[in-house]
Formats: sequence, structure tokens, C-alpha cells
Amino acid sequence: MRIGEQVAGRACAVWGSLAPPDEQLVSVLALAHTLVREGARRVVALLPYLGYARQDHAESGQSLGAAWAGDLLRAVGVERVLTLDVHSRRAAACFPMRVDSLSPAPLFADVLMQRGLTDVSVVAPDEGALERSDAVIRAAGIRAPLAHLRKRRDATGVTHNSLVGEISSRVAIVDDILDTGGTLISACAALRRAGAQEIYVFVTHGLFTGERWRELPALGVRRIFTTDSIPTARERAGDIVEVLPAARPILDCYAAIAT
Repeated sequence: MRIGEQVAGRACAVWGSLAPPDEQLVSVLALAHTLVREGARRVVALLPYLGYARQDHAESGQSLGAAWAGDLLRAVGVERVLTLDVHSRRAAACFPMRVDSLSPAPLFADVLMQRGLTDVSVVAPDEGALERSDAVIRAAGIRAPLAHLRKRRDATGVTHNSLVGEISSRVAIVDDILDTGGTLISACAALRRAGAQEIYVFVTHGLFTGERWRELPALGVRRIFTTDSIPTARERAGDIVEVLPAARPILDCYAAIAT
């Protein structure tokens, strides 16, 4: 890692990702460590996606990825992290420094308003997504009340067995991560049974692991909106995936704390 200018005494930001592959994490750590060695006054990490944040339960015999990643960042001198829609408050609490989690609600609300979709019923795929879904409703000025699905997880995967609230024929699902798509497939199947005809998916972080998520159009999904928090997200653009730029809110937040 080489730095082409003097950073001694300056506040510095490392823009990177903790998304797979793990080389992303190594690059962030190496750059932050180099900045500190060169005398940077402070180092803040701008990490749109905290890739280990789903490992936020301390269980015997298992790694605690959120705490592990946080300890590594602290070890190289990072004193604050700015991210987009961290998986849970519990994950943020695992980090030994302040974590500012920015909401993507304004980005998603702009899409709903620009595409004339403010008549949709917004649905959270589980109770854990209620807060982020409600933020989208408020940002878009949607009057219909928030609905949510109840899910059950077992060894075979996730199933949604009941809908709390009422929905119209046009539905928007809001969640933080689309990984393999298994959870969304179950959620969309439940919404179809409840009468949904058009489904729009809004996910902050699009991992698009494997190919199963491609089954979503057969369940009424017209469009998947995700941010570019994952470096490979734009490789999936086209067809039903639309990638939204997320740099501006993170950079604006950093500008505010850096002054």
C-alpha cells in the first residue's frame, strides 16, 4: 500500500467495503494502518456494507464476525465507522468504536415517488425489518399503513406463514440484504397468496449469491432496487435489477463530522 501525498496531521477517510471476497477487508485494514503510520490525525472508515454484521449472536463454538471485524479495524487505528443500513443494532454494538448507520429510506422514497408507486402497500418481510420499512413510508409520504409478514426459520430454511395488516394489489417489500433470495421467495409467495399482483423489492445490499433469486419474477416481482454498496452489484444490473448510487449520503455525513 503506497500513499502519494503527505497525510501527517490530517483527518483521513478510508472508502472501502467489507463485502466478499475477504481481500476487501484486507485492503481496508492495510490502508488504514498505513495512514496511521504516516501520522494521520484520525482515520474514519466509510464502509457502505459491513459484511460480517450478520454474525451478531455470541454462541459457543462459533465466531462472532461483527466483533472480530470491529476489533481488526480498531487495531489498525480506525476510530469511527460510517455505513449504510447496518444489519442490526446488536451488530453495531459489537464494534468497539462508534458506528453511524445511515438509512437508505430517502433513496428508496425517491424511486417510489419518481415511478408513481406511492400507492403501493409497503410490507416488511419480518418484524426485524419494521423500522427500515416504516422509514421508507414516512420519507415517501405513503398513507397506507405498514404491513408485515411473520416468518419461521428451521433447518430447511425460512417460511412465511401469516400476514399482519392489509395489502393492495401493488406491494413494495423493504429489507436490508438480498443474499440467495430464499427469504424473499418465501415472502413473495405469501404475498401472492394474499392477493398481491405486482411486487417491487427494495434491498439495501444486493449480494445476489447463486441463482435462486432469479425465481422472483415468476412470483410477481417487477423490479429489484438495490444500492451499489456491494462492489459487484452493477454486474447484476439489467433485467429486473436496478442499482442506485449510495455514495452521496455517506460522503455528506463524513463532511459533516470532519468539519
